[in-house]
Amino acid sequence: MSAILPPAERLWWKHPLDRVEAVWIIISFVWCMVMFFMMVGWHIYGKQNLATETYKTSPEKFSAQAQAAVDKWTVRTETEQNIPVVAPPEGADVYMIARLWNFWPILELEKGKTYKLHLTSMDYNHGFSLQPTNINIQVVPGYEHVIKVTPNESGTFSVVCNEYCGIGHHEMLGRIYVK
Repeated sequence: MSAILPPAERLWWKHPLDRVEAVWIIISFVWCMVMFFMMVGWHIYGKQNLATETYKTSPEKFSAQAQAAVDKWTVRTETEQNIPVVAPPEGADVYMIARLWNFWPILELEKGKTYKLHLTSMDYNHGFSLQPTNINIQVVPGYEHVIKVTPNESGTFSVVCNEYCGIGHHEMLGRIYVK
């Protein structure tokens, strides 16, 4: 018998299963059922699901809110583009804007303190991927995503766009410092 040639008998599905084939079908089905119920369990008991709120917004409104927060809590500027570094107090609403091809501003948060992070896109769909913690959110224009954030380790975290957004996509990086 050859895998290239058609079967000798056209009614191949009427032949009995080989014992080995039946065993592998059963193993596959059992594994599928285990993974199906584990997905439900991970959703209920796992800690990997973000509890986000999403609101309709406009670029003008969100930009004004973000600019007010930047004006209030800027501590310095960084990079050749003079991106402001914002250090808000605990419990504050912090804003981050995704636009071609950067995240604005840079955030400086404190370990163990809780903040409400507001995200939106000004132009196209962008991805918010916080590395190395692997938090991923799709940031859509016209919608404000609000996430409660409590950093549990210090360091410098990179924000990477993981939704292709054009020719400068590879340069779309941001930063969050945790002190």
